[in-house]
Amino acid sequence: MHLEVYKMKMIIGISGASGIRLSLGLIRELSKRKIEIHTVLTKAAEKVASNEGGEKIIEDIKRFSSRFYMENEIDAPIASSSFLTDGMIIIPCSMNTIAKLAHGIADNLLLRAADIQIKMRNKLVIVPREMPLSSIHLENLLRISKFNTTYIIFPLLTYYHRPETIGDMENFVIGKILDVLGIENQLYKRWK
Repeated sequence: MHLEVYKMKMIIGISGASGIRLSLGLIRELSKRKIEIHTVLTKAAEKVASNEGGEKIIEDIKRFSSRFYMENEIDAPIASSSFLTDGMIIIPCSMNTIAKLAHGIADNLLLRAADIQIKMRNKLVIVPREMPLSSIHLENLLRISKFNTTYIIFPLLTYYHRPETIGDMENFVIGKILDVLGIENQLYKRWK
């Protein structure tokens, strides 16, 4: 019997905002690096995914994840602070999820796992997908930005690395997330 040896353990939260391809790209990159990946998907994310790649993209996410959960599995291991991780990324992160995080509401597995990262002072990376932003959105993001180890990374268009495809732009965002997590990568051309 072959046992997989993992260097790190990460939680990936996928909430109901556009950008599920970013989730899959990140999960693939973490999987290549032998990182144990615990993925949680919300019902809203499942609906959005049906418009952005359907069953195939969710099946790929499941295939590259070490463990996969739906938001109602509140008894999952990632719902406990005794489940030690190296951090969590919510990609994409809806404004609903941001609002609940900003105000300590943990009414599903994704939010519970994120709440634990905050209280345990683990890295929490949030990748919001919304525009334009209202003052309410900005206030919630400001509140979250004050948590000790929370990072907000918007999936912005960038040009200095001379992207030629959508994949190049996605890799830039994924590379920036890996940078924050301290994971070496060559996904984009760095500024010289």
